[in-house]
Amino acid sequence: MRANLKGTFISFEGIDGAGKSTHIEGLAKAFSGKGYKVTLTREPGGTSLSEKLRTLILNDAMDALTESLLVFAARRDHVERVIRPALARGEVVLCDRFTDATFAYQGAGRGFDLQTLSTLEVWVQSQAEQGLQSDLLQPDLTYWFDLAPALAAERLAGARVPDKFESQPVAFFEAVRTGYAARAVADAKRFARIEANQSKEAVFADVIALAKVRGYL
Repeated sequence: MRANLKGTFISFEGIDGAGKSTHIEGLAKAFSGKGYKVTLTREPGGTSLSEKLRTLILNDAMDALTESLLVFAARRDHVERVIRPALARGEVVLCDRFTDATFAYQGAGRGFDLQTLSTLEVWVQSQAEQGLQSDLLQPDLTYWFDLAPALAAERLAGARVPDKFESQPVAFFEAVRTGYAARAVADAKRFARIEANQSKEAVFADVIALAKVRGYL
């Protein structure tokens, strides 16, 4: 629920190599072409503080609890300083990853306690003065770019120097994919699965078509 907010919040999710980042800019251009004001952002990141935390999260060794706390600290700053203000202005916010990634990577991938993540989710994504489940900020629509981890690994091979997540074995990404699937089942109305094992043109056509069917574009 997004109390008192009037914009549109769309997140892009998927394992590394699934291609989500390729299409978020295309969707931003599509919205801009229709006259919408668009805020294009990412997690971890989106603010000066959150980008600093991103560097630590993606590169430094740490246990799952420390990692999760840093992710949610970065998210809190991002939500309060970028996402909520943009939505209040009536903008379209397109975010490359949001909380579903935390449940998929830290939860399913790292094996961290899901109930603890749920508690942090409520604390961080609720209005500061309320902290209630009913006030929880979530995307209106989440694109889940689903791709077999072995194929994702092939796409990433040699593309760039991998961060600590991209360096994980295929088994880790199998667990992450399972985590995304669980989130999709739990919130089927919000989630939209995109078959990522297609040409870029076909995938983007699906992205645009879904935005139109859902009434956002």
